[in-house]
Amino acid sequence: MNPAIVLRCAGHPVAHYLTRPDLAADHAPRPYLHPVTTLAGVPVTEVLPVDHPHHLGAGVAVADVAGHNFWGGRTFVRGRGPTVLANHGVQRHDGFALRDPDRLVEQLSWTAADRVLLREHRTMAVVPLTGTAWALDLTFALTNVSGAGLSVGSPATNGRPGAAYGGFFWRAPREAAAPAVFGADADGEEQVHGSVSDWVALAGEGWTLVFAGATEETRRDPWFVRAAEYPGVGSSLAHDRRLPVEAGGTAVRRVVTVVADGRLDRAEAASLVRKAVGTTVRETVRTPVRKAVAG
Repeated sequence: MNPAIVLRCAGHPVAHYLTRPDLAADHAPRPYLHPVTTLAGVPVTEVLPVDHPHHLGAGVAVADVAGHNFWGGRTFVRGRGPTVLANHGVQRHDGFALRDPDRLVEQLSWTAADRVLLREHRTMAVVPLTGTAWALDLTFALTNVSGAGLSVGSPATNGRPGAAYGGFFWRAPREAAAPAVFGADADGEEQVHGSVSDWVALAGEGWTLVFAGATEETRRDPWFVRAAEYPGVGSSLAHDRRLPVEAGGTAVRRVVTVVADGRLDRAEAASLVRKAVGTTVRETVRTPVRKAVAG
């Protein structure tokens, strides 16, 4: 396992990124962010929890890419339910095109059964917002290099209603009480889960996470939300139908996450989302392209 890369906000360490974690095959090994903290140092991610040992902080995970599991754990099979299969893939870190204290541009290969199915271009940027909040801007672009058309699915598209997880995913820490859940125009896990909303929020003990789709395509993806069973939020690349990616085609998504100290209300969350998305757009435009470096 390589040492974690530390991302900083105005000089303060706020996230650690592991590019080559030492994980068993059934965890679908992949890079992930953990720990991620608020500016006051409150942890807001969790890895390898007892309830779902394949949850790995914050990152990108997909349960079904052409039948291969890049999420970890059991695979939901129509007519059989959750099934242990030897179908796990690996997201291999190939290197960095940019490695700054507050920004990473990474190249990855999604490999399964000794074949590279997807090449990924991933960008992560840390942006200061206020004295008590910062934002993580994460974009991933998945290009089909398999030589044939493939599609992305989820347990929901394979027959398990309400389980359309796959894409960006953030596992928050379990606490004595479930976090509060709210969106731009809804309250509670039942109302927010599966909704198409500009943003959704989890608020725990001394922290709030606000997740926002930052492109039109990303905003069309419904949100996957859990609070009572475990705390986690993700996007749904394949909510009610599989997402096709033609040979040579690319699927791109961008999620901006506000990480704040304290419990935000709806107005405060909306204000920080507006600031975060606007700021990260300008930062992306200004950032120069740099040559690749080993990572």
